[in-house]
Amino acid sequence: MAEGVDTGDDLFESLRKQVDPKKLEEKAKAQAEREAAQSAKAAQRLGELIGSNSSLPVTISSIRLIGASHTRRSFLDRIFDPILTANRDKAYTLQEALQEVGSATDKLRRFEIYHPSLSTFVDRPDPTDPNSSPTDIDVYIQARERGRISLKTGTDLGNVEGSAYGNLTWRNILGGAESLNLNASAGTRTRSAYQATFDTPILSDPDKRATVDVLASSTLKPWSSHEEVLKGAGAKYSWATKSGTRHQVGYTGMWRQVTGLAANASPTVRTDAGDSVKSSIIHTWFADRRDHPFLPTRGYYMKTVSEIAGWGPLQGDVAFWKSELETSAAIPIPILGIKGDSGVSLTGGIRGGMLYPLAIGFGSEIKPSRINDRFQLGGPTDVRGFKMSGLGPRDGPDAVGGDIYAAASANLLMPFPRVGKDTPLRLQLFANAGRLLALQDGKKSTSQSFYSTAAQIGDGLPSIAAGFGVVYAHPVARFELNFSLPLALRKGEEGRKGLQFGVGINFL
Repeated sequence: MAEGVDTGDDLFESLRKQVDPKKLEEKAKAQAEREAAQSAKAAQRLGELIGSNSSLPVTISSIRLIGASHTRRSFLDRIFDPILTANRDKAYTLQEALQEVGSATDKLRRFEIYHPSLSTFVDRPDPTDPNSSPTDIDVYIQARERGRISLKTGTDLGNVEGSAYGNLTWRNILGGAESLNLNASAGTRTRSAYQATFDTPILSDPDKRATVDVLASSTLKPWSSHEEVLKGAGAKYSWATKSGTRHQVGYTGMWRQVTGLAANASPTVRTDAGDSVKSSIIHTWFADRRDHPFLPTRGYYMKTVSEIAGWGPLQGDVAFWKSELETSAAIPIPILGIKGDSGVSLTGGIRGGMLYPLAIGFGSEIKPSRINDRFQLGGPTDVRGFKMSGLGPRDGPDAVGGDIYAAASANLLMPFPRVGKDTPLRLQLFANAGRLLALQDGKKSTSQSFYSTAAQIGDGLPSIAAGFGVVYAHPVARFELNFSLPLALRKGEEGRKGLQFGVGINFL
């Protein structure tokens, strides 16, 4: 063979050396590191430039949103017009201008009609433009709209129920961040549930929203030997305060049916069987200062729900005042030998509620509460170690609910050994207690019966359970698998010794 001519094997060997996967991977890694270093240097230079010119006077002459083809101009004007210098009494410094633009961009992001990665650029206008001044800056915001229509289907398993669901969401319907959500589900306990919700921000403010919804559902309640069918509609208005707390006030009209009674249904359930109409106004307030909604290590949470039904002009055939208070707090537990956050935390929670019967409309007759409206207590998401609705008054085989309740829980959460505190898994030790009571019928007035029943909450030991388990914090819900042991039960109540599985977003 002539000298200097490669054989086929030599050629392939030469090519292999040039395209060695390990070398290519090393080159790509080195290139990524160089680009990251360049980006970091650019960000540092930009920060230094802004820092050294933070007091430089500037005027925002224009703001342009790129990529918002389905958002109407009037909706955006309410967000951006107030920060244009032409609409202000005084000029900005560069730092103030960037802060205002950042706040407006964050507000735009919270409407959830764009992908979160909004990019902001600042440029000088054309110096030859006679309408521009040396202090003018133009702001450009690059956005990418989310899909206007999305469809999700799936299955859920938890709280002794399996279900399949479908969700259709239509976003930015009229170009002002309006949305329409259609939900349908069917399961082993909730036989069917359908809901349509239209939601819109008020005056381009993500913290002020109006909602209208209609719903229909059919739910089996085996703990009280019946099926509940609901059909109704409501309207709500929600807003946030400057301190970060949130309020919601709304009106709901609901037609309820207690139907499908079991053969051994108790007299209490049979008395409340049939139709009822509830017309009510509901106010909800909550403040969430926790560092994580499902695995908090510090902070607190408070919530109140107040409902007035059937009183005065509301009418319907039930009337009552119903109020609930829920609060919880978490504190980190330091561990010797571990610097910083150990991942160990102690959480505690308290819930309480009361239902006070009222006269319907402007009448004087006060009727006892119905099974539809009373509180139920016990289960894997509130008082663990008890069956669903295992606490409180019973009539034969049925849990018939109560008018006054109190419950408390303490939980110690610890990271799994060799797994670390940065994972969503935790070991849990818990103890919880609760008591649920019904107003006593008799010769006493409603107020006397209410106060005497409330005084019994602290009379003697409540029902108590303790145990341990595993907690997994999924982005959309918290999962728990616990071994529970009831320690104190009142007569007729139903504890649950052994494994108990719970899924929810709000645990005691």
